[in-house]
Amino acid sequence: MENALGYALALVMGLTLGVIGAGGSIMTVPILVYLFGIEPVVATGYSLLIVGLTALAGAVRYGRHGQVDFRAALTFAAPATIMVLLTRRYIIPALPATIMKIGALSVSKDMLVMVLFAALMVAAALFMLKPAREKTVAAPAVPQRGFRMFRLVGGSAGVGLLTGMVGAGGGFLIIPTLIALFGLDMKKAIGTSLSIIAINALIGFNGDLVAGIHLRAGLLAGFVALTLIGIIVGVSIGRHAHPARLRQLFGIFTLIAGCAILLQELYAATGFSFL
Repeated sequence: MENALGYALALVMGLTLGVIGAGGSIMTVPILVYLFGIEPVVATGYSLLIVGLTALAGAVRYGRHGQVDFRAALTFAAPATIMVLLTRRYIIPALPATIMKIGALSVSKDMLVMVLFAALMVAAALFMLKPAREKTVAAPAVPQRGFRMFRLVGGSAGVGLLTGMVGAGGGFLIIPTLIALFGLDMKKAIGTSLSIIAINALIGFNGDLVAGIHLRAGLLAGFVALTLIGIIVGVSIGRHAHPARLRQLFGIFTLIAGCAILLQELYAATGFSFL
């Protein structure tokens, strides 16, 4: 039953990622951890493969309709990709099994990953629930070129760090950056975001392969197949419908899920569990 629910949510994840170019990827690790019993650190590696392949399929479909800005994608992806590689190759393996102890509470590496995930989900929900303002954001004159590039590189590297740590694509951060710094409209920002997510995630997963990650081929094949179906349908919906209502609904769902994960980790640390 749990596997059936997990695979159904994989389809929803692909659908959401295809419609709004963000948010769907942060569902992957909780699904793998809570419904398939994968260790959180391993699940972040699986997530990079799943999200990378799914985003690549979505980017190709958006690209066929001229809704990918390749210059912006390459400019943004370079610093993020370097940070993803450094994070997966050096930072994640270097984290101790027990990060810290606060009284009777022991913070493990797995707990840290899931708490970061929950925080990312809450942040994504707040972004999704905030009314889109791409026209007013893109309109102001861009500040000095040097400062603009500094913000771009800094933001890109930050997204890369998040991608490497928690296996999420970071689309909810990429899209507003593309709108603000490159002046892209919402649909082109979605297509470009998917291409950046694909680059970051697949290169990050390569770091896990080098580190010797164990792959459950059957699970990954089924999960990827369903997310690909979801994103193909989602891209079609996204190109023909305004995503504002779906953004709002997904924002509410993500906020609830993020809070649930935070509570789960708190209860699990004290010997209880409800997920």
